[in-house]
Amino acid sequence: MKAKIAILGAGAWGTAIAKIIAEKGNDVVIWSFEEETRDNINQRQQNSIFLPDIKLPETITATSDIEEAAEGRQFLIYAVPSMFLLDTVKKSLVVNSIRDGKTIAAVITKGFLPSENGPRLIVETMEDYMPGFYHKSIVYISGPSHAEEVACGKITGLIAACENAKNSIRFRDLLKTPSLFVYSSFDVRGVQAAAAAKNVIAIAFGMLDAIKSLGGTSMFGDGTESLLLAAGLNEIQLLGKALGATHPETFTSIAGIGDLDVTCRSVLGRNRRFGREIIEKNILNPYKNIDDLLARIGEVGYLPEGVAAAKYIRILAEKHKLKIPVSFGMSQILNREIDPYEFVQKLFEGLK
Repeated sequence: MKAKIAILGAGAWGTAIAKIIAEKGNDVVIWSFEEETRDNINQRQQNSIFLPDIKLPETITATSDIEEAAEGRQFLIYAVPSMFLLDTVKKSLVVNSIRDGKTIAAVITKGFLPSENGPRLIVETMEDYMPGFYHKSIVYISGPSHAEEVACGKITGLIAACENAKNSIRFRDLLKTPSLFVYSSFDVRGVQAAAAAKNVIAIAFGMLDAIKSLGGTSMFGDGTESLLLAAGLNEIQLLGKALGATHPETFTSIAGIGDLDVTCRSVLGRNRRFGREIIEKNILNPYKNIDDLLARIGEVGYLPEGVAAAKYIRILAEKHKLKIPVSFGMSQILNREIDPYEFVQKLFEGLK
């Protein structure tokens, strides 16, 4: 039976998810903040800005009216970047079917959200604003995926994590295709922590990759990259445990090592790209510190979510007294406290 789905966010990942759902015969509406993207989807069945060269099904339409997009929908997926998520959640509360708890909600955003008590995981923060129906019922979706590959039907997998098993299964069934495998999990906190923290490690990986490519030292090889991945996974596990992860196997699943590996190694990864450009293009030079960078992140031309995550992970590491040298060092680099080259050179000595 055809389902009605709203995707709040017209970026690459939201558009790719919309495409695979629509191809199964469902009715999909994308809410786009950018009017140009909205018109591009409606008039040309494309999202040329965020997901170019991909033809979208005619069952996808777009609107810039959030109430029009979400009212009466059976499923709703929040797909905006973390820095815009809370504002989008608040806007969506005017929708009757959300206020009444009739729409099942999921989120595919990665990162942390600020609060008066410091950085928090996404789902628990959303629960503070949404009606009580959504407590422990929001599905968090993550995994080793690139929008460009998912939209083209390349095989990959996702985790649908929720304490409400029925909702997890509902989104699992909505998303799965012959090329997209979707698995359920109860470890909502662990999956969220892994999804956010891996972007920080990917920036470090990109820096190492650039130094290695430029021939800056003969000491770095493929094994060095694997050493960094292992150290990064260890930090993700430490952070996840501190934030309440319930299943250790989360970090050895596609939600943990799977997502970390693809984010670090794929040329499609924005965070890896940003790390490379720190070395190759001195991309941090125009910015005074990490807050200045976040305030002007639009100047970068793409959105490396690991920048905001690095800021928040540093705060969480200090709060929970975690020893996570890769993530902490990345926050120092992005805050213009230490030199990127010096950090990479000294990092592996500190991992002994």
